[in-house]
Amino acid sequence: MDELIIEGGVPLRGTLTPSGNKNAALPALAACLLTDEPVILHNLPDIQDVHTMLDLLADIGVQVERLDTHSWRLQAQEIRLPPFAREKFRRIRGSILLAGPLLARMGWVEIPPPGGDVIGRRRVDTHFLAFQGLGAEVDVNDLFRLNARQLRGADILLDEASVTGTENAVMAAVLAKGTTVLRNAASEPHVQDLCHLLNGMGARIEGIGSNVLTIHGVDRLGGGEFTIGPDHIEVGSYIALAAMTRGELRIRNAAPHHLRMIRHVFSRLGVEIQVDGEDVVVPAEQPLEVVPDIGGAIPTIADAPWPAFPADLMSIAIVLATQTTGTVLFHEKMFESRLYFVDKLIFMGARIVLCDPHRCVVQGPSQLQGDILVSPDIRAGMALVGAALCAKGQSIIRNVEQIDRGYERVEEKLRSLGARIERVKR
Repeated sequence: MDELIIEGGVPLRGTLTPSGNKNAALPALAACLLTDEPVILHNLPDIQDVHTMLDLLADIGVQVERLDTHSWRLQAQEIRLPPFAREKFRRIRGSILLAGPLLARMGWVEIPPPGGDVIGRRRVDTHFLAFQGLGAEVDVNDLFRLNARQLRGADILLDEASVTGTENAVMAAVLAKGTTVLRNAASEPHVQDLCHLLNGMGARIEGIGSNVLTIHGVDRLGGGEFTIGPDHIEVGSYIALAAMTRGELRIRNAAPHHLRMIRHVFSRLGVEIQVDGEDVVVPAEQPLEVVPDIGGAIPTIADAPWPAFPADLMSIAIVLATQTTGTVLFHEKMFESRLYFVDKLIFMGARIVLCDPHRCVVQGPSQLQGDILVSPDIRAGMALVGAALCAKGQSIIRNVEQIDRGYERVEEKLRSLGARIERVKR
């Protein structure tokens, strides 16, 4: 297993181009199952989760061809549905995205439960309630079994604004007979990317970017070619790393229109983010002071579905707050185990009170000390990288494979910005 060895105390400086959005890449790959014609995808991040999804597709007969480092051609001309390898299916949360397109294309599917980060209970009820609304029979035991001779459009209210639940419902509905209205739909940039890809393949989806999607079913989809947008979570992560190390960073082609709430929340921690065309710029030597609420009250930073602050940036925002003067309350509403990584920050010298599984109070700034750390999940792993970059002395981060699942060539990108970081084999 690999480790990252980081010598802290060096400001990040330079220019960076973000990878494609991981959470857009996985449903886009699954969407190739909806047609027997070729689908070409560009700007796929070269990360482990993408390769796992490609392996799962190849296992059921999809022809997978790599065109270059970030471009792939896929053709699901003939699909076979043997039992999925349970261990492989459980490597990623996104494996459940195969259910919707296979149900629409084949009329049935049988899959194991998905895996992914261990950050609390991650219910899948929304997916199956949506499938039932479209007319599928659902049997949930050791395996998830879905059956539908003909999916039919329906007016469906999702019980939560689940991203993958929305994506699965959309992919099932595009080939359903009639019109589907999907209410309380997720509207994140990656959901928008999937809908635009599907429309390019011949689907008829209206309301993209809102929480009400109208999907007019079509008889078949054709092939398509699509470029995945930049990963706003990666962009937000590197903005935070530059700010907390007092560095200076330009991120090219960052899609600033997807960063408005991220910029707003980071500004409450004293981070100025400038927009220059499609680039964003983090100026050097920022003061990093918490902006109190009106009347001097301690501010709260909370996550919520898009367009609110993304849950995937909560961990790194907490590390940023340890380097910011002032006190702030973080409220992680979505996952009850995500905040447990703060124990590692406390051992490094951070002043944090974990109030309960969903809330913590951070008082900064704190001088962090290097330590031996274990990455518990993708986002906490990147947050610990940030803590190590701020810390005095050397840190060793283990279980780097978790970070690799979501961030492409993290040590190479950081080294290009001046970080003293190297990857070693244990």
